[in-house]
Formats: sequence, C-alpha cells, structure tokens
Amino acid sequence: MAGAGLGFSSSLSAQSRATAGIMVRIPVPLLKRRKLKFAGLNEVFRIRVAGCGVSSTRLYNCGSCAAEERVSVDMERYKEAFGRRMAVAGLKPHHSIAVGVSGGPDSMALCLLTAAWKTDGPYAASQSDGYVDGLLAIIVDHRLRAESKEEAHIVSRRVSKMGIRCEIAECNWSDGKPKQGHLQEAARDMRYQIFQKVCIQHQIDVLLIAHHADDQAELLILRLSRGSGVLGLAGMAFASQLFSTSTVLHNEGSNNKGLLLVRPLLHFSKEDMYKICQASNQDWVEDPTNRSPAYARNRIRMSLGNLSSYTFQSEIQELISSCRKTRAYVDHMSNELIDQAVNIMDQGYAVIDLMVLSPSKVPDMCLSKFIALVLQTSFTVAGCYLCPSPGSRGTKLLVCCSVNCHLPSTIEVNNSDFDREQKQYPSMLDEIIAEGKSYVDQFVPDVVDVKFLDMTCQSVLAEAKRIGIISESTHNNITLLERNETKYFKPENKVHLEQEIIENPSTSASESELLHPGKACYFMDRFMVTWNERPLSYCSSLVIDHRTAAEVRYMAESDWLYLAKLARCKNLHDLVPQITDADSEVEQIARKRKQSLEYMQLSAIKSLQSLKSIPVAARRSLPVLVNHEGILLTIPSIGFQCCPCLIVSCAFRPRLPLGGGHSSFL
Repeated sequence: MAGAGLGFSSSLSAQSRATAGIMVRIPVPLLKRRKLKFAGLNEVFRIRVAGCGVSSTRLYNCGSCAAEERVSVDMERYKEAFGRRMAVAGLKPHHSIAVGVSGGPDSMALCLLTAAWKTDGPYAASQSDGYVDGLLAIIVDHRLRAESKEEAHIVSRRVSKMGIRCEIAECNWSDGKPKQGHLQEAARDMRYQIFQKVCIQHQIDVLLIAHHADDQAELLILRLSRGSGVLGLAGMAFASQLFSTSTVLHNEGSNNKGLLLVRPLLHFSKEDMYKICQASNQDWVEDPTNRSPAYARNRIRMSLGNLSSYTFQSEIQELISSCRKTRAYVDHMSNELIDQAVNIMDQGYAVIDLMVLSPSKVPDMCLSKFIALVLQTSFTVAGCYLCPSPGSRGTKLLVCCSVNCHLPSTIEVNNSDFDREQKQYPSMLDEIIAEGKSYVDQFVPDVVDVKFLDMTCQSVLAEAKRIGIISESTHNNITLLERNETKYFKPENKVHLEQEIIENPSTSASESELLHPGKACYFMDRFMVTWNERPLSYCSSLVIDHRTAAEVRYMAESDWLYLAKLARCKNLHDLVPQITDADSEVEQIARKRKQSLEYMQLSAIKSLQSLKSIPVAARRSLPVLVNHEGILLTIPSIGFQCCPCLIVSCAFRPRLPLGGGHSSFL
C-alpha cells in the first residue's frame, strides 16, 4: 500500500469525517513532528502548539493537553481496517488471544481495537465478570526503572477498564541487569520469553504486538546501516511463528507448534495510534528511554521526524512494500523447493533431491534461502556435513551434523518430572495458520512484479530510484540517514573457536549435564531424549544402576563396533564386566546375568539391522547414553538397550520445524 506510513487516517473520506467523526486532540510530540495532511484531499490542518501537562510518572493524560487541534476521526473505519487485518491473519473473535502491552499509545490503541473486534459482530466473544472472554493483556515490568512497577499497575487498571483481563509479569535478571549498550536488546529478548511463558500457561496460541508503519521505517534505516539485504529490508513479518526454547515444551508427545505472533497495525501510523487513543479518551504512558539518543532506534526515530513531508513518508513505505513483495516471493519459492526436494529423516538428517533443483531456473536468492531453511531446522552452518547420499549416484545430497566441527555438545536437562501422560490443551493454531495461508497464497507476486531479486542493500536504493519508487530527494535523505547511523555501528569482535576450545578444554559431563531416570533432556537442539523410570524389582541389568545418571553424547565408531562384537560373540562374559551383589544368592546372580546377556545380544542384532539403513555420516550425530564407566547403555534411535527395564526414547524434535514455521509478509 503506497503511503501506508501516513496512517490509515489518510484514506478517510471527507463524508465519513463529517458524518461519523469524533473530535480528538493531537499530542504535542506529534504536532512538533509534522502537520497532518490527507492524501488526495489537499487538506492541511492548522496546528496550534502549546504546552502539555505531564505528570510525575510520565503519564500523558489526553484530557489535560493544553495544545489541541480538533481533527475528525472515524473510529468505525479504523475498526473495519483492523478487522480485515485480523481476518488476513486467520483470526476470528472466538480465538483466544493475548496482547503485549507496554502502556504506550501503540499498545493501548491495539487493546482498544482488539476489544472492540472481539465484542462486535455476529461472532462476538462472550463476556464474563465484565471481561472479554479469550483476551489477555500481558504487561511486562522490566524492573529497569524505579517507577516501572507503579506504571505497570497503572497500565493494568487502565486496560482492565476496557474489559480486558491483565497479567503483570516481572523480569528476573538472574545474571544481573543488562548493560546500557545492550539494554533494549536484552529487554526485548526477556519480554518475548515472558510472553511465550504466559501464553503457554494460559493456553493461548496467538500474541498481538503493536508495531506499526513508523516502526517499519525505522527498521529499514537501521538495517540499511547494518548492510542488510533485501530480505532484511522487508522489515517485520505481519505474522510469524515463535518457537519456545524450553525443554519442557519439547517432551515426547507434545507438539511444539509455537506461538503465532501477529502485527495487525503495520498499515497504521504513529499518528493513528494517538488518534485512536484520544478518540476513545484513553490515557497512555510515555517511556523516557524512548527519547534517549543512546539507542539506535531512538536516533533514527528523531531523524525521521525531521523528514515529515508526505512525499518522503509515502515513498519510504512504498520502498518497504516493494521489499516485502520480494521477500514474499522468495519465501514462497524456497518453501515450494522444500516441499519438492527435501526429506527430513527421523534420525535427524536431511536428504535433498538434486534432480528437483537442477532443472529449475531458480534465482540465487531463493536457493540461498532454501539452504538456510534446511540448515536451521536441525543443523548449523559451522557444524554441517554435506556428502552424496549413499546409492544415489550423486543425485541426492545428505545433510547432517558434523561431530568434527569443534562445536561442544550441548544438553539441556528438564529438571521437572516427566509425565508421559502430560495433558496437552487443544490448540487451534493449525486452523488459524491454514486460514492465514489461504490469504497469503492469493497474494504471492509473480516474478515480473518482484523488483529486487539478487541485489545488495545499496543496489536496492539505486534500483528503487531508477524505476521511480523513490525520488532523488528521498534517495538522498535515506542515504544520509543510513550514513549517520552507520558511524555508530561497531561490529562485535568474534572469538576464534579454536582458541576458545584451547582455553576451555572439554571435560566429562558435569552432574547438571547428566540425564537421570524419570527425566528428559534436549540434546544438541535437535533430539528430545526421555528416560522413563520403571520399577526395579525385575531388573536384570549388569551395566546400569537405576539410581544413578547417564551421560548423553554423540555416537562414536567404537559404539557400533561394540554392537558388532556383542552380536557375534559366543562368550558374552568377556564383553561385560561382572557386577556382584552381596545381598543376592549366587544362583539368582547367575540367572540374571544370563538373561541380561541374552537380551543385550538380541538387542544388538536387531539394532545393527536398523543401523545399516542409516548413512555412516548420519550415524555419528545420533545420541547415545553411557554409564559412569563409559559402557554403552542405549542407542534409542535404533532401539538398542542393555536391559528391558531401561526405557529411553529419542525423538527428532528440532527447535525450528522444516521451513522455519509460518510467516507472512503481506
């Protein structure tokens, strides 16, 4: 939408302003920024600036502003536009939804529109105890300012008056509060962790965030200054899935479908946020850190405020829109390639059919995104191993994790007791995403409409000027903003991995890295390993003590050699050390020993058959459990276990699904 950055208000008709208008007051910060102009109407509103009362807690009270300009706002048109965006996301009023709320004009406007959308129309959500059902506001107290707790409670009371239930969550900075240079990034990361946690607790699948068109413009300049390509210049997704990093959510039997993050205000402007709040007589909080020039976004925001002409604002939004078309096309093409050419195996490796890729005339940018999506599912570029798939004669490519890449193995243990019968709340996320995709598929651009394939950030600006998306003046202003911000950017120093390993040599697994009976762990961000505790009364194991823990590591060549020896050995007593029990009778010990050895051998024979179907390169990334003496206990991926009492399962459950989950750049 050209000119979307001017706000939805720019599309209001003169008739609607006259018949359904609400007179609102425009706050001083906005008046200082620019005059209001409506596209196509050549109607400029006169601005009268005076002082604005601000309370000691930095709360703007729309009823107390001394400076006011009476502007007609058609709230019904805002509501209609908001409803259309929610429909495009696949959302309906009966869906359970959370809203991230800071208390500023953006999130307060989002609350107002969401509450109205939930309660209006034939499919409106019901209300109980004065609150809208299926709607929760999440307020995060970052605890970075002395007055933050008071402000959080003030915001909670205001949102509650809208009929929205609220929950205040405090940040727990266990490692100390973030340093000034990384404060905003750390606060954002913590905020989204809390959002996910609260949504899971309340069985909510959808989170709304109040990012708007002005935020997109800021992000464009920021990413230009960091040398981002056209995919990054597309800005924030309209809808995208967030996947939890918690091991609890990856337990066997659970579905890590993630949380759908929706930004329904990306076609609204900052002006619209103020108008919506003031038309509803809604107060808001102003965070003083948003005015500090120490932060990149704040500097860019203030610089953009000085470039307030209608031409500049509309052209920068048109540039973003063109980048988003490119992003939508690339995403669509790369996901189609994944559907046609990639097969992810349960053992944690991928097979790519090169014959599908070879005849395709696919742009390099699409191929790069395709490879990135495959790798992020279960591997890292640094730890990736590529080779021809056995027996394919070079027509298929095997992609697996390389255990020789100097990357330390990682294990995250879930300290809570694992319950196989863990209840899973019914999720409507699949239905919502399917509905949203039906809209996305309708608007995927043709390649002829994609302007910036295979271009760097600088060539994007040059091409945009050449084809008339931006004027010479806008090009120069964007370039100036980019250069001004680039001087603040200092790339982080990268530590050589080899040096880090020398200084921090690997040791045996610590107690926190061991897997205990009845627990689950997440191994290398890919495998959920679960040890189901069983009664010990009939255990015949010779190599495991059910009261101790096991180390989880990669499979080594010595492991399958051990299985081979175990499978063909006639005197099994030579392979397994004898374990004695002073409280047991000799005959009982002998019987258990025989049963255990026979079971181990049979398990080894069956496991070797399964192992033959797995390429050698992929075998090395399979998780195995060993005891404190290094003796192999189980390889759950191929079914080997040293005794029937040792029930360990392994599920390939990458943090990100193949393709990275649903996203929309409409």
